[in-house]
Amino acid sequence: MVGGEKVQQRSSKEIALSLGLRAEDYRKILEILGRDPTPTEVAMFSVEWSEHCGYTHSRNWFKFLPRQGRFQALVGEDAGGIVYDGLALVFKMESHNHPSQVEPKQGAATGVGGIIRDILGSGARPIACLDSLRFAPPDENRSRYIFRGVIDGIAFYGNCVGVPTVAGELYFHPSFRGNCLVNVMCIGLVPEGGLMRAVAKGEGNAIIYVGNKTGRDGIGGCSILASQEFAGNEEKRPSVQIGDPFSEKCLIEATLEAIKSGRVVGIKDMGAAGLTCSTSEIAAAGDSGMEVDLDRVPVREKGMEAWEIMMSESQERMLLCVEKGYEERICDIFRKWGLEAEVIGRVVNSGRVTIRYRGEVVADIPAKALTTPPSCVPPFYEPPYFQEINSFSFEALPVPEDFNQTFLSLLASPNLCS
Repeated sequence: MVGGEKVQQRSSKEIALSLGLRAEDYRKILEILGRDPTPTEVAMFSVEWSEHCGYTHSRNWFKFLPRQGRFQALVGEDAGGIVYDGLALVFKMESHNHPSQVEPKQGAATGVGGIIRDILGSGARPIACLDSLRFAPPDENRSRYIFRGVIDGIAFYGNCVGVPTVAGELYFHPSFRGNCLVNVMCIGLVPEGGLMRAVAKGEGNAIIYVGNKTGRDGIGGCSILASQEFAGNEEKRPSVQIGDPFSEKCLIEATLEAIKSGRVVGIKDMGAAGLTCSTSEIAAAGDSGMEVDLDRVPVREKGMEAWEIMMSESQERMLLCVEKGYEERICDIFRKWGLEAEVIGRVVNSGRVTIRYRGEVVADIPAKALTTPPSCVPPFYEPPYFQEINSFSFEALPVPEDFNQTFLSLLASPNLCS
């Protein structure tokens, strides 16, 4: 029986709608579970079915992306890549637009940290970062504040963790006044035979939490930030995670050492959606299930509820699936590096993610139901200005009277001099 959580003043449907789920999404949840969801289950669906995690609006377009080329391609994990001459070049680009608009430095910094861990989850050592940035014109005070904070955050995190930013691009335009674009990329290298998968399989194998402790920072960030318009940025600051690059550096070294043991079955970053994402997605990928005890999760704040622990996006955390009998050996590696390491669950063959807290089952959901959200295809059309752009002719431009002055004007443009 699922229950055991505090009685909420709001109904589960009201909670669902407040977390970005649609009414039709809630009806689908009732159909999947055959009962009213608990607050923790509502929270788990809200983050996994968000655009950030579930690609509810964009998934239909993925089928148009190429999957074959000159080199063997790695498709379908948390990072893509190609294999050449026995080496896998792994790469990942991800946006952290909304968090960076709300809290520029930490939003950008944790974006870098997240993609570094995605590369790490493939078994590769991160070797370089890149960025592609878009802001409103730099003569606006708010834009300058965001711009400087984002640059500071990217540089701060990368320098501290020891992964250099080797290239980037920058562009200013009024259309980015309401929401900046912060795309960061990481590249890693690993021998082809050392590639890891984000998967949990093997009944009885251990599910191990490693890295920093869990707090209330970033709770519901991927649904609260990435699914809503901006109004009152100050209220949304708690939804932005706080990064600790020095812990990330230790996490990189400890994870690579653990992988070398040959006892790690699968590994996944605990980034967007935190424990919800990492538990459900590796279980679904392994056609398995898992039972998790939240009382064993290292927390840094007292009195956290189950839904808070499952939604927290505290940084510098990973989830490992480890062969049964080798739990302490792997945990000792992470503890040696000054990191938390606890066995919080086991792989089961139920196909369900079962979450217990304070002696009660607070969530019991089919893993694949969480990872296959309903698609949303909003109406779309070609913007009228596309025709204007496509019909533009350089030959129609007048010849400048003073080429020297024109050249100086071009050099003064922020989009060129930057």
